[in-house]
Amino acid sequence: MTACRARDGIKWAAVPPDVIPSWVADMDFPVAAVIRETIARRAAADLGYPTWLEQPGSGPLAEAFGERMENRYGWRPDPGHVRTYTDLNQALQVLLQLTTRPGDPVALHTPAYNSFLDTLRDMDRRVLPIPIGPDGRFEVPAEPAPVLLLVNPQNPSGRVFTRSELDALAEYAERHDALVISDEIHADLVYSPGHHIPFATILPDRTVTLASASKAFNMGGIRCAVAHIGARAVRAALDGLPPHIYGAPGVLDVEASVAAWRHGDPWLKEILRILDRNRQLIAQRLPTQVGYRMPEGTYLAWLDLSAYGPPVAADAAGFLEREARVKLGPGPLYGGGGAFVRLNFATSEAILEEILSRIASALGSRR
Repeated sequence: MTACRARDGIKWAAVPPDVIPSWVADMDFPVAAVIRETIARRAAADLGYPTWLEQPGSGPLAEAFGERMENRYGWRPDPGHVRTYTDLNQALQVLLQLTTRPGDPVALHTPAYNSFLDTLRDMDRRVLPIPIGPDGRFEVPAEPAPVLLLVNPQNPSGRVFTRSELDALAEYAERHDALVISDEIHADLVYSPGHHIPFATILPDRTVTLASASKAFNMGGIRCAVAHIGARAVRAALDGLPPHIYGAPGVLDVEASVAAWRHGDPWLKEILRILDRNRQLIAQRLPTQVGYRMPEGTYLAWLDLSAYGPPVAADAAGFLEREARVKLGPGPLYGGGGAFVRLNFATSEAILEEILSRIASALGSRR
């Protein structure tokens, strides 16, 4: 834990020295050596304007994204339909600005990624919830929405949607003439026997796919994402704007992302082994009264402490930070109740064991 406390990113730097952070979605693992070496090599060689700067829809990032989708998921996206952004939140805001108006509903599984909820609120778009139950199931709403914002694998529930579930969502989009914005940033973080299905393989002409190497390869500070624009009208709207109005990733961001997608899989394979062990460790160590559905993807656990009643269930995150000295993501941040917390288990076995021991001890005092 000493090495982690020396990190100066927000995850560890924003908590007192006696609190273990398990909130923001950063991993506690070193970045893959191939990524670090690539960044160092580029910095030593040339930090001038890259050759691909003036080529939207082409260049190394679009090519690496296309290669990865084909090799890993059997989907062959058109690199010419790829546009680059600094992160998924920027891409989402651009797309919503072009395809919706204030007051419009946006269909979204809930609980949901907090930054997306913030975006919808700040842009005055109304959430049309698709609630995910404790068993992981959901019902597609009857109300129409111009946009279905799909997060798959889902944050914070860890659901990896099945083909039949995705087909139901595709039918909803077809019936209501909706654009599907599919956030697939956690696609590489899926546990066997599950597998990720790109939504664009089901409904290509209605789908915008958002992706980034930042989540699977622990590069939250690398500002680089892609959007594959399958919807022709959206491509036309984007291409009608000035080319630099939204900025672009920097050369080091692109180099790091390309290195991750093309050469980072040996590192990722080992990380997935650790994460798989950790998600099972949670089930073994937490008290049985804690509601926990083992995630099929991501490194996020969505925990339900409602069985403990007040005051725990009123503010589970606050209780655990005070009594267990563990900082988790509070349920209301993601559109859930106060009894819920999000736990980031992308850490060492020793740190996770300490987190779970502290949680169990604090909850044991409430029984």
